[in-house]
Order: sequence, then structure tokens, then C-alpha cells
Amino acid sequence: MKILVQFYHKEIRPVKIKSRVHPFARRWIAGLIALATIGLAGCKPPGAGTNRYDTMVVARGDLVQHVTASGTLGAVVSVDVGSQVSGKISALYVDFNSPVKKGQLVAEIDPTVYEAAQQQAEGQLASAKAEVTLKRQNLERKKILVPLKAASQLDLDQATAELAQAEATVVIQGAALESAKANLGYCKITAPVDGVVISRKVDLGQTVNAAMNTPVLFTVAQDITKMNISAAVSEADIGQVRVGEPVDFNVDAFPDEVFHGTVMQVRKSPTTTQNVVTYETIISVENPEQKLFPGMTADVSILVSERKDVLKIPNTALRYSPPDGAVYDGTPPKKLDRSQRLVYSPSVDGAKLKPIIIKTGITDGSDTEVTEGLKAGDAVVTSTLTAATKGGFGGPPPQAPE
Repeated sequence: MKILVQFYHKEIRPVKIKSRVHPFARRWIAGLIALATIGLAGCKPPGAGTNRYDTMVVARGDLVQHVTASGTLGAVVSVDVGSQVSGKISALYVDFNSPVKKGQLVAEIDPTVYEAAQQQAEGQLASAKAEVTLKRQNLERKKILVPLKAASQLDLDQATAELAQAEATVVIQGAALESAKANLGYCKITAPVDGVVISRKVDLGQTVNAAMNTPVLFTVAQDITKMNISAAVSEADIGQVRVGEPVDFNVDAFPDEVFHGTVMQVRKSPTTTQNVVTYETIISVENPEQKLFPGMTADVSILVSERKDVLKIPNTALRYSPPDGAVYDGTPPKKLDRSQRLVYSPSVDGAKLKPIIIKTGITDGSDTEVTEGLKAGDAVVTSTLTAATKGGFGGPPPQAPE
């Protein structure tokens, strides 16, 4: 076959091909080309089946470690206002959200029964005092009659004892009167502290019974501009929590707003729920706008550690496990100390894994501090890739020409 090319003004113009190949030879050559194309399509280049690895470069940066927990908001001081006497609620002077002052009258119990009890105690005391007067006069007479032999010494002794008994009765009746007065006073329910009524548990006309236990009429929160969060921190994290550490939290009522607090107390009394051990941690919160209400659930994040400009790697590198049949550049260790972690670095050609033992520090959940074993710029493997996922091979073979 000859191809004639004609040049003119630097332009290339193709000229018709004058083929002298026999028609049979042309069909034979086309068949060979088709077979070669099919053969090439079915073959994979060397190394197409070997693993390749996705990596990330070790870099320096800042890390912040938090301990998360959930808790409930409450007033710093929350007092249940109860009744020490039983009876019918005859008056209510406050309701939910009512501000109260210490000593303010908030409710009354019908005093009829207790007024009668006080009057009875007063009468019994008066009677006891009259008995004392009588016994004292009798004793004085006995003292006169005994020297005159008109009464015996036994009569004198008996009169002395009767006077002492009468005087003791006066003391007893006096105490009963004081008790009756106190019970009558308990019919007037007063606020024990300055604050806000956050709960009212009785209605007008309701009868309360203090015979078995003290009924709660109201709950008064003292100064809800300052509140506490009682958070349950797991035993795995409680060792990192310290008094004074800063806290961020949010509540469902304001999902886009972050509130702040400070760890005030870490209580050492454990709570076990379904084999999960937690420790109560008290977090103080400022609530000047009173946006936060007692009883709200708070999702708490306690800042327990912070590092500046440290070497860090992604946590995916720490969780990476090589596939079966992986080729290693070196021997992976069979056992590690509790302070050691194992990561892998790719070889130069990317086909082998080099095991590296490192030591780690704090973590923020995404990255972890490296204290030993790596340097900035090193590459660590985070996942396994095949040749097909690299985009070079593995697609459908090309079609042979018709």
C-alpha cells in the first residue's frame, strides 16, 4: 500500500490511497486485528490484582479532648414546702412561677380542729395549776398538824409527794399547750426561702394527710439565675474530670445555642444502672436571662485536655486492619504493650505495608496525638484499595470491530 502526501503552502492534504492488496488478504488482516483486540481486552496488566492503599500524611495541629455526658438542670437550692399537720387546704396564695419571699404566707390549712385542741390544752393546764395550789395548801396544813400530833409523818410525806406530782402535771400540760399552739401555727404555710414556685401539688379544698409522711405542697427554687446540672459521667471517663474544668452544653429547647458552665463537684458515690457505673458530676451554670428551666435535659461536653501544635494522625489509621494476603515490609508484632498502637506505612511502590509501633496521647474522636514512632510528613494507611478502585483496570473489555 502506498500513501501519497502532497504539500502545498504548509498544508497537508491527504490523497486517495491506491491499494494493491488482494481482497482475500484484506479479510485475513482484519480477522487478525479483531483477534488481537479481543486478546488484549481479556488481559490485565501486571500488578492489577495486587492491593493498593489509601493513605494520609501525618501533620501537626491542635487537639482538644472532651468527655460527654447527659444530665438534668436544677436550681442550686430547691426546697419542698410541706405540711406538718393534716387537714383541708382552706387558702392558696401562690401558684406556678410566683415569686416568694422567705416567711411569706403561701397557703393555709383549716385551723378549726387545732384551735379547739389549743383551747383544750389551755383548760387542762389551768386545771393542773389549780391542783398544784390545792396540794400546796394541803402540805402547809400537814406541816402545822404534825408537830401537834394531829397528823402523822406519813401524812406529811404523802402531801409532799402529791404536790410534786401536781407540779409535774403542770409542766406536762404546759408542754401540751405549746404543742397545740405549734400545730395551730403550722396551719399557716410559709415560704422557707426567697425564690420562685416551680411546682404546686395541691388544690384549694384538698385534704392533706401528714400522719404517715410529710405531704409536699409546693417546691420553691431559690434564685434560678444560678443553676446546676447533675450529669452522669461513666466510670471510663470520670478519672479525667476535674473541678474547675470548662463545660459546654445545649438543651433541646435551644438546639442552635451553646451554653457554658464549670465543673463544681465530682461526687464519689457510684450509681449502677443495668451494670453501667456512673458518677454524679455537678456543673454550675449562670442563667441571667432565665432561659433555662429546672428539669431540662442537657447534653454536656467537658473540656478535659487541650494540646497545641502536636503531631496527630486520623483515628482511621489506628483502626485499620490489613486484608488477607497483604505483603509486609517487615514482620508485624504479635503482641503490643497497653501504651503501644500499631499503624502501617506504605512502601515506595505502594504494594507493601510496613508495620510501625507508635505511642499515642489524647484524642478528639477524629484525630489522635502521636507522642512517639512517627514524624510530620510520614504517610499512614487508612484503608485498602484494589487496582480496580484506582480507575486503571477492571472495566468491561472493548468490543471487537465488526
